[in-house]
Amino acid sequence: MNLVEELQWRGMIQDIMPGTEALLNKEKVRGYIGFDPTSDSLHIGSLVPILLLVHLQKAGHHPIALIGGATGMVGDPSGKSEERNLLSEEQLNINILGVKKQLEQFLDFNPSLPNKAILLNNYDWFKQISFISFLRDVGKHITINYMMSKDSVRKRIEGETGISYTEFAYQLMQGYDFLWLNEHHQCQLQMGGSDQWGNITTGTELIRKMKGKEAFAFTCPLITKADGGKFGKTEKGNVWIDPNRTTPYQFYQFWLNAADEDAIKWIKIFTLLPKETIETIIEDHLTNPGARLLQKKLAEEITKFVHGENGISQALETTQKLFSQQQLPAESLSKEDLEHMEGVSKISISKSTIEAGVSLVQLLADTGILPSKGEARKMVAGGGISINRQKINQADIMVENQHLLHNSFILIQKGKKNYYLLEAI
Repeated sequence: MNLVEELQWRGMIQDIMPGTEALLNKEKVRGYIGFDPTSDSLHIGSLVPILLLVHLQKAGHHPIALIGGATGMVGDPSGKSEERNLLSEEQLNINILGVKKQLEQFLDFNPSLPNKAILLNNYDWFKQISFISFLRDVGKHITINYMMSKDSVRKRIEGETGISYTEFAYQLMQGYDFLWLNEHHQCQLQMGGSDQWGNITTGTELIRKMKGKEAFAFTCPLITKADGGKFGKTEKGNVWIDPNRTTPYQFYQFWLNAADEDAIKWIKIFTLLPKETIETIIEDHLTNPGARLLQKKLAEEITKFVHGENGISQALETTQKLFSQQQLPAESLSKEDLEHMEGVSKISISKSTIEAGVSLVQLLADTGILPSKGEARKMVAGGGISINRQKINQADIMVENQHLLHNSFILIQKGKKNYYLLEAI
């Protein structure tokens, strides 16, 4: 398979400009994707564009990762129902450094490579452009009618909140990025999520009108979940690439808990496993879905890709201690096991509170494990709470010294997946 055929098999192409496949088959191409630094860490939604660049480099082409230091100051209206808050320059610089560090994990920037990756920041050229020159030299080439025909703009104009001129200008800035990269780095291809198609084609239009050249593009579909839930969201919020925000264990568990329908789709998109291997895994899974072989392989591969061998080892170790040994009493966990257990929410409580005795309902509410005593009673009555691996059915039980593991810890489980380690100090 050529690059486009492989990406299509993986479900990673939605829109593609005519001639793009022929160009990629004919010559080594420089292609770019932009990443706006809205946070100091990317989340797993960013893994799809990252993997597009990885596939591009593996196929011998030249990937360009562009950090939107300038466009990040403006805010992209694509896929947004209202304008997002603008970041301070200080926070933006922190975010740029964080995103830059993460992108360097996945792409090969070795200068000795003939197709080494390039990392750029669009602030480096936008800071030199005056408002008047941008309007005169660039803005005159794109009509308001053209800009308003884009879905990202039209939906906002027709919505209740409208769109500011700041965000309206975003597609012109992104279009100029493509023009600048085409002129200074011979970049012929832009990729991105399907919500970026309008912004991307503005770039190809600028290149055509201002340089008389042809430029190319394709987009990947936005990732969805079979149950209609938002991809990359958990009870605790976004699933981040930063291990300090989402630990390798929590990251691993997200993929491990994927529905069969999602896992079949995601293993093609989020891993670099070859087609034959993936088809075999899916076939084996369908013969025995209860073994969850597909989810385990998906979780293992993507955790290793993002967090390395050490990260997957941590995730598997914590999973083993929390789930595979559930039939063993919590006392079998050593003090070191509890102290270094990764991915579990850790909460400090007063030792005097435990020595005096506190009702389970009160403890669950005070520690924030549940939002109120009423919710805590319901959860206990429904059999959703365990203390030190013992299911609790009585809401009026008192938590006392006898519940402390190694005279310091209490392991509380809420539902099937949520663990909290209380340390009495």
